[in-house]
Amino acid sequence: MLPVPWLLVLIPLLAAGAAGERARDGGDWPRFLGPTLNGRSAETGLWLRWSERAPAICWQRVVGEGYGMPSISDGRLFLFDRHGDRARLTCLDSATGKELWRSEYATDYDDYYDFGNGPRATPVVHGKQVYTFGAEGRLRCHQVSDGKLLWEVDTARRFGVVRNFFGVGSTPLIEGDLLIAVVGGSPPGSPDIHSGELKGNGSGVVAFDRLSGEMRYSISDELAGYSSPVAATIGDRRWVFVLARGGLLGFEPTTGKIDFHFPWRSKKLLSVNAATPVVVGNQVLISESYGPGSALLSVRPGGYDVAWSDGGKHEKSLLSHWATPVHHQGYVYGVSGSGTGDAELRALELATGKIAWAKGGLGRTTMLYVDGHLVLLGEYGRLRVIRADPEGFSQIAELKLEDNGEPLIRHPAWNAPVLAKGLLYVRGKDRLVCLDVNPVPSP
Repeated sequence: MLPVPWLLVLIPLLAAGAAGERARDGGDWPRFLGPTLNGRSAETGLWLRWSERAPAICWQRVVGEGYGMPSISDGRLFLFDRHGDRARLTCLDSATGKELWRSEYATDYDDYYDFGNGPRATPVVHGKQVYTFGAEGRLRCHQVSDGKLLWEVDTARRFGVVRNFFGVGSTPLIEGDLLIAVVGGSPPGSPDIHSGELKGNGSGVVAFDRLSGEMRYSISDELAGYSSPVAATIGDRRWVFVLARGGLLGFEPTTGKIDFHFPWRSKKLLSVNAATPVVVGNQVLISESYGPGSALLSVRPGGYDVAWSDGGKHEKSLLSHWATPVHHQGYVYGVSGSGTGDAELRALELATGKIAWAKGGLGRTTMLYVDGHLVLLGEYGRLRVIRADPEGFSQIAELKLEDNGEPLIRHPAWNAPVLAKGLLYVRGKDRLVCLDVNPVPSP
């Protein structure tokens, strides 16, 4: 018989091993914000107590310029980045990092503010196709198996897109047989975006046939923001929500019929809407960091009611910059503030906008939800695990990925972590790292 101290060691290990099957049953992460478009993973039983045992690094890879995270589907990982003057879509084995194929094209995008010239949008995988949207506006569809280019649309040329402050940064959405993209074109001869006088031409949002690339419809005079479209079923119908440059659009995706436009934008010219709307039931939370803050709308066919709003209030509930908040059990967890020094991680009661708690000193942080916890990635590469708990900030693990004292994940780490089948993917300035967070094997 084992002595009591050994039993105390083995009990948690055996429990973790029993949870292993559930962890391995976890799904793919085929698009921005995951399979349910809300930054939540359904996996359970993962090893998250990294202070006790750090997760193993399965593989790591030097990457090019860009801010988009990879997408994972059926054992394949799709990464979109830039190398020199080439935008590159690379397909890797998701478990080993072995390259399977790559597809490139020439790009001359040059960022106005030196925030990098690589892609901002995440690849979207659906069935046998994978889609990319480049910083310069090239929308492309590839064959998953070998990278063959199936169709391409130069949205900037076709729709008269005047270059935005940071190029194209919205990830398209697959909805049925449509690919819905935030385009935001303007009439010929339009002024530069810095003029403050730029107008739309009815191509704020464009729906394409996802198999052929043919345009199905275009709607709205809105200009493009950096928030991505999100779809949801509310009542007996489908909705798509787009937080564009000037506010929130709610529309029926099959026809493109617009139900409402809710104005929501800072008065500052040099400002953007970037965080994706959070849909909970029939309510939609939007947030930005340059002025008005957050608002919660209760939507219905043809309109909306404002449940609460930060607009006009001195104290803002939540000022989300580019990191999309995550909802769990009536509370929203997000980072408030546009700068490293003033950023706070906050827990917010969704129904009222009341701040449950706030934690400073973490810098600008992205996150994903898994199994009652939030996995946080700070912009300087520090990983944390906290409980998704409205009672207070409760950290259970902290990790700095290093190799011989040198950080593996360097600033700017502005991409939310991705989780698929027990593997956690983290990206910084020039490196992608795959971590094994499956449970401790039973002895």
